[in-house]
Amino acid sequence: MVKTLLFGLVFGFILSRVGATQFDAIQSMFTLQNGHIAGVIGVAVGVAGLGLWMLRRRGVICTSGCEITVAPKARKPGNVVGSIIFGAGWALTGTCPGTSLAQLGEGQLMALFTIAGILLGTAIYRFAGKAVEQRLRARRFDAKPLEVG
Repeated sequence: MVKTLLFGLVFGFILSRVGATQFDAIQSMFTLQNGHIAGVIGVAVGVAGLGLWMLRRRGVICTSGCEITVAPKARKPGNVVGSIIFGAGWALTGTCPGTSLAQLGEGQLMALFTIAGILLGTAIYRFAGKAVEQRLRARRFDAKPLEVG
């Protein structure tokens, strides 16, 4: 647990230093005025991919003794709806779940509203997620085909 806490502190510090906790930086990314944060995200994805590739190539196992794998997740109809909600929340608040905790660590009290929204959204999904998924799945198959011409 101490390693996890230290990793989180270092990760939050890095998020803070690159400006990922600043609303203006996020807004300028979403309005395509500045690519700094998008570049940071791209570098992070690249470093993570390279790191996973190196760990797998060397045969490193995870702390519980399992092999390190990246399996594709199942696609669900709710993924699109959830992505839209997540993106809208990110654009409106200027933060995502990870950076909201870093904002709180910086003393930005507005992060409390984002964290409350994250917890509320999680609770709503916990109770209504299956029903929403079933409705979306049913609508997908009941839809009439698009006629061209």
